Amino acid sequence: MSKSTQQQSEAAIQLLLDERDIRAVLHRYAAALDQKDWALFSTCFVSDASAHYETIGLLEGYPAIEALCRSALINMSRTQHLIGNVDITVDGDIARSSCYLHAQHVRPMTAGGDTNIIAGQYNDELVRTALGWRIRRRKLQVWWTFGNPAIHDPGPNEGVNGALSVQESGERDL
Repeated sequence: MSKSTQQQSEAAIQLLLDERDIRAVLHRYAAALDQKDWALFSTCFVSDASAHYETIGLLEGYPAIEALCRSALINMSRTQHLIGNVDITVDGDIARSSCYLHAQHVRPMTAGGDTNIIAGQYNDELVRTALGWRIRRRKLQVWWTFGNPAIHDPGPNEGVNGALSVQESGERDL
């Protein structure tokens, strides 16, 4: 194998590894929300990350992003965030990704219905760090919703960790 062929092969392998690792960040984000695992959630972002959630606005810094997600999920008995149609472009230590989102939220005993679905697309800029790929900028475009948006309103913790819960724990989306 010539040196140039070997370099091309190594670059192709690195690109595949980068794409795999970036997909892992996107899926880890969704899993962390559904599990309300904030330590896992923190592994998805750099500390000075920003996020623009279309229906909420711009958040600056990881603490603001986590605080919003915590408050959005507190009353949910269960969520399921599905990520699909992932597209990734890597340019050295910076990458851009887009992926579809389908997020089901459940809050039992809510007047008007117990569920709400949010569908849309995340557009991200990620950066390679010493700890791996992390999201530096995230933008959520909401394409459509279905169900009862009132389940996202603040209120009593009905159904969370109690007899009314759907599965024993809970979540919401972003």
